[in-house]
Amino acid sequence: MAEEAFEPVGMMGPQIFGLPVDRQTLFSNHKEIYKKRVETRQRKMIIKLSFLKPFLKKGEKILLISTGYSPINSLAQYATGFLFVYLKRSLFVFTNFRILHVPTTPNYKFKQSISQILYVDCESIALKGGTLVVQYAKLGKSEKFKAIGLSERKKIKALMKRMPLSGTQSQLGRRSHLCPRCAHLLEAGKHACDACQLKFKSKIAADILAFLFPGGGYFYTRHYFIGLLNALVEIFLLGYFYLILRDVISMAEGRMTYLVTLGAVFVAVKIISVIHSTHFIDEFIPTKKKIQANPAAAKSRPRKQKSKRKIKKQQIVST
Repeated sequence: MAEEAFEPVGMMGPQIFGLPVDRQTLFSNHKEIYKKRVETRQRKMIIKLSFLKPFLKKGEKILLISTGYSPINSLAQYATGFLFVYLKRSLFVFTNFRILHVPTTPNYKFKQSISQILYVDCESIALKGGTLVVQYAKLGKSEKFKAIGLSERKKIKALMKRMPLSGTQSQLGRRSHLCPRCAHLLEAGKHACDACQLKFKSKIAADILAFLFPGGGYFYTRHYFIGLLNALVEIFLLGYFYLILRDVISMAEGRMTYLVTLGAVFVAVKIISVIHSTHFIDEFIPTKKKIQANPAAAKSRPRKQKSKRKIKKQQIVST
């Protein structure tokens, strides 16, 4: 959570929609020259980040926002094909401390998942073509974020030259996820936040649902469109498999080859759905789509309402 609240200080102050920004950097090009088109694009993207304020630290300011895609392993990427665009769209928020990676829907709506890359944990952050390559100093591993917004590429290159890479490393040494309710660091492999106990979906459940039900893994991870497509494909393959199986049983010639081929295709579709479901779970998807406020804050609300009712009742009695 933010260590201090940021208060608006006017139209040209250090905030936009309540978010602390460095206007000079945010609205300029890679040569630090103000451009109206840059301001227009940055304002359009910052509207999508209204939820971000509780995640920012004291003294942290937004320097740049760009679009791109979440990292995806090779196997999942080959299995995804053109759907990569639909499944992995993200926003990237560059601040003076870190990069905030925000997975989104295709129209850049927040999916209740957010992670951070601390500059001090990185050996290098380089833009190669349209791919942002982050090399971590501690683990020696790297991550690639593809299709970074064309309008921001030169500016990102210039910005990374000013960031304190390979400084005093944290204990993380990697990209780490934050709780979408309380902004506490989440631990890989755990299905609940240690601070507020918000629960997240599990890989085991995703794999079981993907294996047992057509489109089950996608629906579980809230990828409804591709889940529907997957369900239709699996149902069609099962139906066609059954029809050919009847022909094989009735000794129809030349049908065994079709039966084996259909079976192989069905298995491949199942494997792809399991791979995707497991990959999506890594983004820490809350079990509930709508996240309620922090329990501590929620408990205080009924008391306030109750006290108001008591006061109103006392006023009625006194009159």
